[in-house]
Amino acid sequence: MVIATINPTTGAVEREYAPHTPEQVEQILARADAANAVLRRTTFAERAAWMRRAAELLDADLEQAAALASTEMGKTLGTAKYEVTKSANGMRWYADHAEEYLAAEEPVPAASVGASAARVVYQPIGTVLAVMPWNYPYWQVIRFAAPALMAGNTGLLKHASSVPQTALYLGELFERAGFPAGAFQTLLIEGAAASALIQDRRIRAVTLTGSVGAGAAVAEAAGRNIKKSVLELGGTDAFVVLPSADVAKSAEAGAASRTQNSGQSCICAKRFYVHDDVYEEWFALFLERMRATTAGDPFDAATGFGPMATEQVRADAHELVADAIAKGATVHTGGELPDGPGWFYPATVLTDVTPEMRIFREECFGPVACVYRVSSLEEAVELANDSEFGLAASVWTTDAAEIDRLQDELEFGAVFANGNSASFFGLPFGGVKDSGYGRELGAFGIREFVNIKTAWTA
Repeated sequence: MVIATINPTTGAVEREYAPHTPEQVEQILARADAANAVLRRTTFAERAAWMRRAAELLDADLEQAAALASTEMGKTLGTAKYEVTKSANGMRWYADHAEEYLAAEEPVPAASVGASAARVVYQPIGTVLAVMPWNYPYWQVIRFAAPALMAGNTGLLKHASSVPQTALYLGELFERAGFPAGAFQTLLIEGAAASALIQDRRIRAVTLTGSVGAGAAVAEAAGRNIKKSVLELGGTDAFVVLPSADVAKSAEAGAASRTQNSGQSCICAKRFYVHDDVYEEWFALFLERMRATTAGDPFDAATGFGPMATEQVRADAHELVADAIAKGATVHTGGELPDGPGWFYPATVLTDVTPEMRIFREECFGPVACVYRVSSLEEAVELANDSEFGLAASVWTTDAAEIDRLQDELEFGAVFANGNSASFFGLPFGGVKDSGYGRELGAFGIREFVNIKTAWTA
């Protein structure tokens, strides 16, 4: 197994790490278990002070942390800085709101349940194992770590093997900020070892963001060991454009969504359903924007998007494109592997995509757009819902009744009207169907990994 920083811009190996030995893993587990006894007895105010300090440290490390993300997975330096800053602000959000989210409640009058007092309280459950992906190497981790730690849980991070330096940085951040030793640690282990680790009695829950296959393996291990799990497994997100939409704005937004993070984002638009009445105008603007957004050095401010994160990810995306082309899809731009070093891939636009093509069903994790012409809202809904995934959708119309229908009828965890799909600190994030289950962020996210306890007094 290789745990290494392989620069996707050059393909060169920059740093290599030996996986943690079984003895080291045991030491990390023991530290986490010991930290549980300490952390659960701390107050929200104490944890909030440490969390704010961690956010300050991350802010202070902005340049270094962002450069690390650009080097390890290829995102542009500007978007890396945005991610680091968002992560720090997410930490502050939970420092400010965790106590409110987990405040004891009196859901019914005590007398109605034959009691003098009846409350619901939220208490930490112990160590939560997080299996996280490389595409947002800070934000994906922080949106688990901040609520877990603020709830009084300890955390173990099994990060993607391609971002070990980021993983190690995050593994030290919270202890630097004052959290008890062992409250948050990084494990350098392979994926199979993470699934096996779920069997350990000291792991009380697991959260994963990744592929359907990885999610199924983790869910199986968690279920077999009667442990809570939360899964976010990506999606083939829909983007619907109806006749009353702002055509220029929606075309620009669609191209930005598809090329964001080199197309390596679970909630970026991938399937575009555009109404006949505006199709020609919209498609021309969209195609122009996609052609103008080019891949390049992530440290160059003029770059539209950087290389893809790994050689395998690029190969997987190109395989889907090649399969579609071989079966009759029309390529309007892109679709070819470029020469030269690094794992670059051009912005690609396909039409005439049919169900026989793998890309019709499978998630393409790259800057590849599939555009479809539709004749009605009803057809758009039917096609958008005809997917094994259901994470997020973006719909474009100025008709309030259409927005209501689309947000009601589309089978996704979130439906954004006249804006691109995104994650927000105060709103739940997650999907349905093969996109997973459970929620991150907001009050829902912090309540996933707590003991929701009834306290009844006669």
